[in-house]
Amino acid sequence: MLAQVTVLNEVDGECVAVERPNGASPVLIICEHASRQLPARFDHLGLTEEALNSHIAWDPGALAVARGLSEALDATLVYQRFSRLVYDCNRPPEAAGAMPERSEVYDIPGNAGLSDEEKKARTDALYVPFHAAIRALIRDRKAVGQDTVIVTVHSFTPVYHGKTRAVEIGILHDDDSRLADGMLAVANAAPQYKVERNEPYGPADGVTHTLILHGVANGLRNVMIEVRNDLIADQAGQGVVTGYLTRLLQQSLDA
Repeated sequence: MLAQVTVLNEVDGECVAVERPNGASPVLIICEHASRQLPARFDHLGLTEEALNSHIAWDPGALAVARGLSEALDATLVYQRFSRLVYDCNRPPEAAGAMPERSEVYDIPGNAGLSDEEKKARTDALYVPFHAAIRALIRDRKAVGQDTVIVTVHSFTPVYHGKTRAVEIGILHDDDSRLADGMLAVANAAPQYKVERNEPYGPADGVTHTLILHGVANGLRNVMIEVRNDLIADQAGQGVVTGYLTRLLQQSLDA
């Protein structure tokens, strides 16, 4: 019999965090890449501290913006408490990027040559409960007649593989562009940032998994927000961007 693979222990706690569970807003905010924390048993995955602080491990500033939106809108927030290096909750289990052996310029020794049992253990410990929690929230909201609008919050690097990115905020969508169209219309009416549709990533890059799973599949309006992380590197920047995104969302929902 194969030994059971343990991913989380009592010291680690739960993988899913929910804030403002009774938020009155229809917006349900999701932050899949909120944390760079690794479960205790994974140590450093063979990576340097520099790598673990970098964008490959998390989306810097994304949780702060997500929390700011949650407060401003009185919206429920769900986020993953562990690094996407162990499991990227915006990827399905069959995707190579779910448990990457290499990310950008870094090899990830702790992810090399994972067995099927190890992959399943990570999926069961991190991906399954994370998305189950979102499904439960949507179900409970529907039961009491509360609408749900899915908004996921991410950040991206100013430079990727040596190429500078001019876009500052990306408004991403898959087949359902209703909310994205509204936000882009508001952004274009009074330009403050360089805002683009499906940039610096898009559906072809596999980044809309959460939107499809919980938004498109349920007929719910949905959008993915990507913010260039140099804009939200400190509290002041986070506050300005949060205020801007709050306006885009509120005006789009009101329309």
